[in-house]
Amino acid sequence: MASSRLAEAEAHLGAADPVMAGLVARHGPCVLSRPSARRGSRAGATRYAALVESVLYQQLAGSAAAAIHARFVAAVGGQVTPEAVLAAGEVTLRGAGLSGSKASTILGLSEAVADGSLVLDRIGRRSDQEIVAELVRLRGIGPWTAQMFCIFTLGRLDVWPTSDYGVRKGYSLAYGLAELPSPRWLEEAGERFAPFRSVAAWYLWRATEAKASP
Repeated sequence: MASSRLAEAEAHLGAADPVMAGLVARHGPCVLSRPSARRGSRAGATRYAALVESVLYQQLAGSAAAAIHARFVAAVGGQVTPEAVLAAGEVTLRGAGLSGSKASTILGLSEAVADGSLVLDRIGRRSDQEIVAELVRLRGIGPWTAQMFCIFTLGRLDVWPTSDYGVRKGYSLAYGLAELPSPRWLEEAGERFAPFRSVAAWYLWRATEAKASP
């Protein structure tokens, strides 16, 4: 992600909203990077590993998800590829700590990539909406996982994950709301952050983390 584009995003958010300007000043430059799964030389392989990691992180705290992810990588031989995952099979994945549903989702994703019905090395040519629609066709992959893939793997700057708890919590903290905003309400409220809503989400995550820190 070019630092100039992120600097442009930070300036835009600061000008659009004084609360967001405060978050930018407090938390410093935004860093939108890929998840830690970066194995494989081909773009598609790297994207596959990142998407698998997003599935693993669904509905889990970061430390717990990181531990399971490490065991998963070891269980498939250190190389997160569709072939390695399919060869490992469900029993091995469950033994690494994956739930039955996540093991099934990752195996289904692996089959789709292996048989060519999902081509990840070309998916970056599509719009955010098209990518989300393509990924949620797969069993067990919902909008959140697809949106995280768009933000952290493809580096898309205008994704607005309104169902994400951290974004909702961060918004309520930053703006002094008594309750968490609903995804529908947040969808409209976030219009002023476009075309840099991914960056706005990043700062709201930082607000949530800062509140949770001792």
